[in-house]
Amino acid sequence: MKKLSLEFIAFLQALGLAVYVGLIGLLMWGGNSIFGNMDNFLGPTLFLLIFVLSVIICTLLFGYYPFLLWWEKKETKKAIRVVLATTAWLLFFGILTVVLLILFR
Repeated sequence: MKKLSLEFIAFLQALGLAVYVGLIGLLMWGGNSIFGNMDNFLGPTLFLLIFVLSVIICTLLFGYYPFLLWWEKKETKKAIRVVLATTAWLLFFGILTVVLLILFR
């Protein structure tokens, strides 16, 4: 198998995060039609559970590979490159989302 570049790995990490955030956004957007109107404590409880799970998933998607580079392979510069490149790709996806929101108003 061909070794993937750090920039491509960063792109895949950011794409995974963007897709995951989009799916959670869809869930929250259609939450009332899926779960109905919640007038008790279960609504906020479900929201907080989804939030905590999202933090864990995003941490794994964003930080697992750089952590392995830093901790196991002792390649600090590569780990920092992956973090910065992933952040740049996330910024790109965020700007793309804003542009799409403006275009499809």
